[in-house]
Amino acid sequence: MSAQCSAIASAMSAKGISYAQLSQRIGVPEPRVIEICTGKSAPTSSEFGSICQVLGITNPPPGHTFR
Repeated sequence: MSAQCSAIASAMSAKGISYAQLSQRIGVPEPRVIEICTGKSAPTSSEFGSICQVLGITNPPPGHTFR
């Protein structure tokens, strides 16, 4: 699992947020959120920014990439 995926998973766990809840909060379909969170697809800069905002991630992990 990439550092980005680990950071997102840890933040989701700490905040008790599910994929469905994250999806709803950032306005992206749940399957897309799952692809991003599991590392199957790279987020756009907008998606990553929204995820970070919702999860309170202020320092992006090293190696994060965008489409």
